[in-house]
Amino acid sequence: MNARKFIAGSSREALKLVRIELGTDAVILSNRKVAEGVEIVAIPGSELANLNETRVVESRPSSKSRVEQRIESRPGLSLRAQNQASTLGAKMIEAEAQRVETPIAPVAAKPVEEPAEQQRMLSELKVMHKQMQEQMATLTWGNIQQQDPKRSGLMRDMVNVGFSPALSRRLLDKMPANADLGWVKRILAHNLRVAGVQDDVVTRGGVYALVGPTGVGKTTTTAKLAARAVVRYGADKVALVTTDSYRVGAFEQLRIYAKILGVSVHAVRDANDLKLTLSGLKHKHLVLIDTMGVGQRDSRVAEQNRMFDEAGIGRLLLLNATSAGGTLDDVVKMYGGPGVIGCIPTKLDEAVTLGTVLDVVARHKLNMHYIASGQRVPEDLHEVKLDYLLHRTFKDVGKASSFAMPEMDFPAFMAGLTSSVAAGGEYAH
Repeated sequence: MNARKFIAGSSREALKLVRIELGTDAVILSNRKVAEGVEIVAIPGSELANLNETRVVESRPSSKSRVEQRIESRPGLSLRAQNQASTLGAKMIEAEAQRVETPIAPVAAKPVEEPAEQQRMLSELKVMHKQMQEQMATLTWGNIQQQDPKRSGLMRDMVNVGFSPALSRRLLDKMPANADLGWVKRILAHNLRVAGVQDDVVTRGGVYALVGPTGVGKTTTTAKLAARAVVRYGADKVALVTTDSYRVGAFEQLRIYAKILGVSVHAVRDANDLKLTLSGLKHKHLVLIDTMGVGQRDSRVAEQNRMFDEAGIGRLLLLNATSAGGTLDDVVKMYGGPGVIGCIPTKLDEAVTLGTVLDVVARHKLNMHYIASGQRVPEDLHEVKLDYLLHRTFKDVGKASSFAMPEMDFPAFMAGLTSSVAAGGEYAH
């Protein structure tokens, strides 16, 4: 691509240079302020046309590529951005040139203001530039899909089972030529952290709070952990505490579980009440705290985090496996902090696929202590087995679904995310 750079004291002067050098069909690629004034990068309209033709025909000459078929099925798709660019670029250059050629009477003692029309045109240029980038990215992803269908197919499968495009693209970059689904599972297993025997809260004992948004299963999971501890150490070594004074019947529900298990249960209202209660439970091997159920953006979440941090109480974050990735990211952000010792994914029995929750666990480097997959106490709390989780995640890959990404739409989908996906945490390789 023969991109030309033009620098002048103002936008008008730079655009006039573009018109003189490249003509009225020039396509503006970028503009920015520099020390000398304004810098504009542009190419002739014919350059973009040649570039589009090269992208389309660089596949096998004997048969039409998927990209060509897709372009033919959507007339004008690959040239739309070019036509918009040429038309808008010509209009802007013509308008700016006319303003430059028309003498403007100076106004004494008054600052020169940027014309509203120029601001509007610059905004339109930015929109056009973004459309061009997405158009080029679509062609690029189409070429990747054609030249290496195995790797792009694995990446599409990862997106379809719930993994984020950010993680999927990282794996694509590191994926060897002979990679298969087994390689993907091994890399994912390497990035998922599982708490060891020495970190098991039931074995270690201590005081732990189960936190998370409403409906994630905190009370039931508290009872499941307590049941495990009762089997190992006896009911007299376990105690339950609740800070949930907001939900109607919250204490009553925990009290029923405590009665079944034969353990004591205590309700606390504030930080002082919590300290007094815990001081009387020092002889217990394990104390589990059930917390209030509110949305993650509720102001009480921050207050609760501070209360547990001040008391030196470790927190186990419960993550609903049926929630969307953005929601889970928000939950980790609001409930996170140095006091979070790990997580317990819940509602695995209700989730169609586990890719989303595993992606969040890996990206935020959370240790998984257990997984919960039902309402039965204590049967539906299990130790973490990565082979099982990854098998569950990919077992229905390729199955028809209204929410699955079709192969034909995959390049456009990835192109649209190229500039919008925020960078997540780092992964090991």
